[in-house]
Amino acid sequence: MADPDVRPRAVPGPGDDMTGRVARPGPIAGPGGDTTAPGGPPRLAAGPNGTTTAPLAPPHSTPAPGATPLRFGYGTNGLADLRLDDALTLLADLGYDGVGLTLDHMHLDPLASDLAERTRRLAHRLDALGLTVTIETGARYVLDPRRKHGPSLLDPDPDDRARRVDLLVRAVQVAADLGAHAVHCFSGVTPPGTDPDTAWKRLAETLTPVLDTAATAGIPLAIEPEPGHLLANLADFHHLRTALGDPAALGLTLDIGHCQCLEPLSPAECVRAAGPWLRHMQIEDMRRGVHEHLPFGDGDIDFPPVLAALADTGYQGLTVVELPRHSHAGPHFAELSLPFLHQAVALSQGSTP
Repeated sequence: MADPDVRPRAVPGPGDDMTGRVARPGPIAGPGGDTTAPGGPPRLAAGPNGTTTAPLAPPHSTPAPGATPLRFGYGTNGLADLRLDDALTLLADLGYDGVGLTLDHMHLDPLASDLAERTRRLAHRLDALGLTVTIETGARYVLDPRRKHGPSLLDPDPDDRARRVDLLVRAVQVAADLGAHAVHCFSGVTPPGTDPDTAWKRLAETLTPVLDTAATAGIPLAIEPEPGHLLANLADFHHLRTALGDPAALGLTLDIGHCQCLEPLSPAECVRAAGPWLRHMQIEDMRRGVHEHLPFGDGDIDFPPVLAALADTGYQGLTVVELPRHSHAGPHFAELSLPFLHQAVALSQGSTP
């Protein structure tokens, strides 16, 4: 999650007027909150231009037989005030399956001269705690103390672009040493004065050496559609994938909140549509048209159908809670989030939590 400053204007769409969402804290408010009219077809999702898109599959809330059990993690960008070992111990004690590790100065500094040794020690610690890991690269100022998320893969200066490429290559190497299931990345915001064709060309060119490294290491590079960025939605992901020739190392980071924020499909339908390319998942609550990561229960998302859809895809990686602006109360929200997700899973399977 790159935490951009751009926040789209609120628009109506899937997720509005939902009922049956998992409450925080407390019981379920309604009978399931599906988006299907009684006796009728699934409701069409309103697109950004007022068009409608039919769901790719009938929505349902019970995972198919043999659906993959989900594994949950919490992002260290939401625990930035804790030492890394304290954060990992907390997550293990709370029962999380893993951690979304953002490479940053306060935790595992990707520019440290002793990065290899720190990574080796971290691998032993993760193994001792029984935590799996995915590597995230959304640190705000790790490369430039004056530019948030700068430089990006789209910067006009080729030397600046090379610095971001170097960070991602280091991230892949760290991921390989830790046995991570993916490396997350994002495109960045299109710089002023840069036309779209040039921006897409830069993105493809800068990602190519990272993808080569990822392919050699056997680590998927999972790019995240980020509101306000060049690659902002699922359609943009497929544009990049096609432009690059559909490389096997390129996958998708899908943020459930972002689906609620701006995709024409509902979050559950986004999960089904993205299934073949899912390599990393991020999850939090969000409202339609407002890019603000919220604790569960504070937004509009109906989570049981989302988690049922995710289980049906066969996704085997971590689903990581992303609350980077809640680090001031990180342990509190980490403690609340996992029971909420387990309750939502139980409801998605037709069980009483």
